[in-house]
Amino acid sequence: MSPSAAMAESGREAAAAGRQAADSKVLVGLAKAGLAARGLLYVIVGVIAVRIAFGDRNQEADRGGAVEEIGEKPFGEAMLWVLVVALIGMCLWRLVEAVFGQATPDGRKATKRLASLGRAFFYGIVVFSLIRTLTSSGGEKGQGQSGSGNQESKDWTAKALDRTGGRYLVGIAGLVLLGIGVGMAVRYAMRKFREKLMTGEMSPGLRRLVELLGVIGGISRGVVFAVAGVFVVVAAVRFDPDEAKGVDETLRSFAGTPVGPALLVVIALGLVVFGGYSFCEARWRKVR
Repeated sequence: MSPSAAMAESGREAAAAGRQAADSKVLVGLAKAGLAARGLLYVIVGVIAVRIAFGDRNQEADRGGAVEEIGEKPFGEAMLWVLVVALIGMCLWRLVEAVFGQATPDGRKATKRLASLGRAFFYGIVVFSLIRTLTSSGGEKGQGQSGSGNQESKDWTAKALDRTGGRYLVGIAGLVLLGIGVGMAVRYAMRKFREKLMTGEMSPGLRRLVELLGVIGGISRGVVFAVAGVFVVVAAVRFDPDEAKGVDETLRSFAGTPVGPALLVVIALGLVVFGGYSFCEARWRKVR
């Protein structure tokens, strides 16, 4: 066998091994655990946001606040490490999708695979943040880190604005985030998520319930992303990093509208619903 043929054969064997790993029950289990972990975080963030709407200002309605909430429970630190493992599973699954394509008819399209790569990167940041919080020295785990989402958003925006052309980079980032949010809300409103679910395993009533959870939760999540993007664009236009807001301040901004805290309650409950939908995905999502 010639060297080139041997290399081609090795490549095919590596691809086959990669596909086998992608289809493994372990990876499927990790992906489903990651979806459940995402659901838990959204439920807790939504509950905290509801508390804020009713006057409780002591916690941040973001991932850090959720981590703090879990950490205060019995065996909280152990639960957080389980969460880390589950989210690592989410990362690995998204990376596999980026390489082999999503489990949908058009899942091998470049745009789909790039989207999976972006999600893998996002959850990688989440995992890194959680590990940093859990391994921080001094004080209680999570304290001093859990409520930093708002400030981190401003700090990153400030660093970007200080660079040459930074205003344009921040503006583009804001527009991208806005586009992601709008696109997410539209996709969920159009029930595009159904193609990713094993609806054949559901009864008609259960299918309608899952679809309702997906529509309400997905639109609420998209609205939060879109509004956060608007604030980033405003920060670029005004050249003011303080205009950028994390998830917590974005949620609190809904209470400052003419509708008042009622709008925050609606969005917060929508995030809780999205958490519930994520649990449904953990059961019925087509992973491979």
